[in-house]
Formats: sequence, C-alpha cells, structure tokens
Amino acid sequence: MDINFNKNEDHNKLLLSELRRRLAQVKMGGGKKRIEKHHAKGKMTARERIAYLLDSDAEALEIGALAGEDMYLEHGGCPSGGVIVKIGRIQGRPCVVVANDATVKAGAWFPITGKKNLRAQEIALENRLPIIYLVDSAGVYLPMQDEIFPDKEHFGRIFRNNAVMSSMGITQIAAVMGSCVAGGAYLPIMSDEALIVDKTGSIFLAGSYLVKAAIGESVDNETLGGATTHSEISGVIDYKTKDDKEALDTIKNIVDKIGDFDSAGFSKRDAQLPGKDPDEIYGLLPKSRADQYDMLEIIHRLVDNSEFEQYKKDYGKTLLTGYARIDGWAVGIVANQRKVVKNGKGEMQFGGVIYSDSADKATRFIANCNQKKIPLVFLQDVTGFMVGSKSEHGGIIKDGAKMVNAVSNSVVPKFTVVIGNSYGAGNYAMCGKAYDPRFIVAWPSAELAVMSGNSAAKVLLQIEKAALEGKGETFDTAKEKALFEKIKTRYDKQISPYYAAARLWTDAIIDPLETRKWISGGIAAANHAPILKSFNMGVLQV
Repeated sequence: MDINFNKNEDHNKLLLSELRRRLAQVKMGGGKKRIEKHHAKGKMTARERIAYLLDSDAEALEIGALAGEDMYLEHGGCPSGGVIVKIGRIQGRPCVVVANDATVKAGAWFPITGKKNLRAQEIALENRLPIIYLVDSAGVYLPMQDEIFPDKEHFGRIFRNNAVMSSMGITQIAAVMGSCVAGGAYLPIMSDEALIVDKTGSIFLAGSYLVKAAIGESVDNETLGGATTHSEISGVIDYKTKDDKEALDTIKNIVDKIGDFDSAGFSKRDAQLPGKDPDEIYGLLPKSRADQYDMLEIIHRLVDNSEFEQYKKDYGKTLLTGYARIDGWAVGIVANQRKVVKNGKGEMQFGGVIYSDSADKATRFIANCNQKKIPLVFLQDVTGFMVGSKSEHGGIIKDGAKMVNAVSNSVVPKFTVVIGNSYGAGNYAMCGKAYDPRFIVAWPSAELAVMSGNSAAKVLLQIEKAALEGKGETFDTAKEKALFEKIKTRYDKQISPYYAAARLWTDAIIDPLETRKWISGGIAAANHAPILKSFNMGVLQV
C-alpha cells in the first residue's frame, strides 16, 4: 500500500472514532444522574426497554441517533431527539420500535421529536411493518409549542397516521410505561392494543393540577388515570402489567401471534462476503473531498463476492450502473464515478459530475430495475450536473430531468448512501431525502450542501465584501482572508454530516463497514410491502 492509502486510512479512522464518541455521548440520554433517578422508580430506560424487547439489539438499525445534536441548547438540549427509534426483530418478525426517553426533559416533545416520530411511522407505512410505541412522555414541550403543535407535519399528524395504519392493517401496539398526557393520550388508544404498567403508567387528558384549576375537582393522578382505573373502570387499556419486563414480554407474545405477510418477492440468495477486503475502504476513500478515486473499488468491497455486472460499462462513465447482490439480496447500483474518464468521443470528463450521457444511462437503468423488481442502491459522491455552453446546447437540463423523473417515479425501494459530496441538483438526481429513499445514511466523510464550503465561501465573500465596501469599509489582503475564513467556517459547519443527521436529513451516520447491514436490513423490511403499482414516468420530453 502507498503512503496516500495510509494517510487516507488514518484520516477516515479518526472520523470513525469521532462518530463513536458522539454516539456514546447521546446514548447516555439525559445523563447518568437522570438515568439513576429513572432506575430508582423501578423503570428501565428507553434503550434498555428496546434491548429487552428485540431478539438482538446488536442487529437492529437505529434511526436518528444523532437527531437534535447541538440543537435547543438554550433549553438544555435534546439528545437523540428525546425518542429512540429502532428497526429490529421481535419473535423473528421485523418491527419498528419507538420509545420516549424520559431522562430527556421527562420525554417531552421538541420539534425534532415530532419529526422523528413521523419518520418512524413513515418507515412502518412504507414497509408495512408492525410498530410498537413505548410511551413515557410529559407531552409537548410548552416553551416551543408553536413549532410542534398545529402544522401538517407536527404532533397531530401522528394520530392521523395511527388511523391510516390501522385501516391498512398495520399492527400498532402501545405500552404506557410512564406519563401519557394531554393530546399524547390518544396515541395508545388509537393503537390496536394498549398496555399499561401498574403504579408507573398513567393516561389522562389533563393531570390533577389542571383538573383542579379547570373544574375545581381534587383527585390524585393514580385515581384519575392510573393502571387500575383504565383497566378496570374505563376499559381504555387492554392489558395491565406489574412492571416494565412483564409489559415487554406481553408485547412479545402478541407479536408472536401475528399472521404471515405478503412478500414483495425480491430476489434473495445465500449471502456471500465481498471478495475484496472491506477494511480497505478506509484507505481507498481520499482524505480530501476534492481528490479523485475509483468508486468501482469501493463497490467491490460492498457487494457479495465483489461481483458487479456493469450496465453500459463504456457509456456515460461518470456514473457506474450495474447489478450485484448485497448480503444475498439482488440490487441495482447507481454510483458516482469519482475519477477522470474519457467518453466515447475521447473527451475528458470530470469525476463526480453528471453529464448528459451519464444521466441518460442512469434513466434507462432505473427503468430496467423497476421492470425486473430489483431494489435500487445509490452511492453518492456528486458535485452536480455539468455546466457550460456545450452541456446546455447538448440538453443537460433535459437529460437531468429524465433522470430525476425516473428516480421520482421509481416503485421499487430505494436506498441511498452518501459517501462523499452530495451537492446541489446532484443530491436530487442521486435520490436525496426529498426523493423518498427507504433509508438514507451517510458515512463520516459525507458533505451535504448546495455547493462545497470553499465555493460557497467565495460567493458569499463577494456579497459581504460588496455590502461592507458600500458602507465605506476598505479591504486589504489580510482582512479579506479573515472574512473568507469566517464565512467558510460557518458554512463548513452546515455541510457536516452531523448537521444533516441532527435535522434528520439522513437516518444515520454509519461506519462504512455497516453499509451492507443497512441495505440488507432495509430490503428485508421492504420485502414486507408488495409493489402495487407499475413504473410510469408520465409526460416526459425524450
């Protein structure tokens, strides 16, 4: 291995170390003292509940672990968005599990909490998976109620989704393991079956203090809405359990009896490991996002037996398209080639840029995968579409539109991995979050933005410089450099994969070696949802 390989490896492993540090921090929720206080009440934490419920917590996929990072700091922060979401198996059946983390502001709902809960329901809806709610929440975080309460994708949308999933026959089970108040009380009751833990669980539209203030009645919370009240008097609850473990065991027993599902029929064979060592990814992926490399070498370390059957290998070379298997599942891969290539006319094309021929090839390939019922995997390291008069005259907008159309109308499940750059319209064409990938994950090396930090800083520098000069300020080289670095630092923070993950623009930041696990788990989940409509690109300029 050459010196650049070793430098790349060191850099990427440092990025991975930082990811592990941040994940370890958010997994502490509200902190050690609050966890101890939680345990003193005889309650398991949200993560402990999920680990006990799942057949194997290690094999589960966690959605939005870094949601809320560095957000709401003036309110004390909101680690993991105050709610834990995992996709894993219960009694052998894939399920979505949503658990309020009561160590974070008593499980109160911040805006990102609502967004994360809706993402969990979206996954259950798309893949027709049972969804389990482990409820332990003080309700909406009142200081931010205007950002969580009234809009279409706010708190109330969750109950609408409860009703829609029920009509679709998607199993929903809710266990009230702590507080469940106000509007949030509708969630367990709109689920198919509801459980409550004695002495710790409670459900009411208004607590005892509010009842006293509203109608003058004096009543304690246990009498108002405790386990005995709702299991023996109101009939709101289906199962009363003595503690957390009995509640979770009951859920396991219920899930165990659910009937079989209709399969989508995606092709599956015995899984094979890649023929080339996946650990070498760390050395192959450049330290600088501007450097070139061969994406084909990355693909060979992700797919079974390192076998990748290229489609139109010698045409549209800045996009790699082809068939492979990942953990036994058949996939169609669309990946940005990151090295300089020559097209059929002998012209040089820049790596990471989508040209007309590349977009045309990808459109045809995506259509083929839809016809063959093959899930699509997008590997992003894209700077955008080619610009300039030659590209415009050649119809780059039309060819790019065809590719975006194919991605938009694709009916097979799509999975997106942001490996490096994810800039501008390239993000869209390569199935960014707006194009409904079943899962979208990023490597620690990822960057998501309209353009690179360096390019954006140059543009913004000219704007700010002109504004300041308009006020009579003069610039020397040192002052201009300082302003450039200030702007670039600000922009670089926003293109970080952590900035994206905090806002749920991606589902997770992952170790590159977990990529196979995420794609395999995603297709296994998607296989529960038969494809009910055909691929149709509508009206399109050919």
